[in-house]
Amino acid sequence: QVQLVESGGGLVQAGGSLRLSCLASGRTFSTYAMGWFRQAPGKEREFVAAIIWSGGSTYYADSVKGRFTISRDNARNTVYLQMNSLKPEDTADYYCAARRRLGAVVRGVDYDYWGQGTQVTVSS
Repeated sequence: QVQLVESGGGLVQAGGSLRLSCLASGRTFSTYAMGWFRQAPGKEREFVAAIIWSGGSTYYADSVKGRFTISRDNARNTVYLQMNSLKPEDTADYYCAARRRLGAVVRGVDYDYWGQGTQVTVSS
């Protein structure tokens, strides 16, 4: 089992920045990838970014590429999502997820563990 706890959400004006954190605990050595997903009210959950835990390769949704950066601190078992140039359409609940097995990282159904989410609101 892997437990995930997100933090860092909040209210920010358009153009501002936030950094989300995801602290992993438990059997973290079995993790292949960590991802961030988001879900806006009335919309489906969508992929935001992912990072391969050991190699560090990163993947981004086109909508956040160039504005968001995913990173990890292996020693702290923490994954970060630095969000810059935020837009009102970035408003959503953001979830951290962990995938155990090798494979594609953009589908939420392929992830095994999820955090409780943190809310991000971007005002115009």
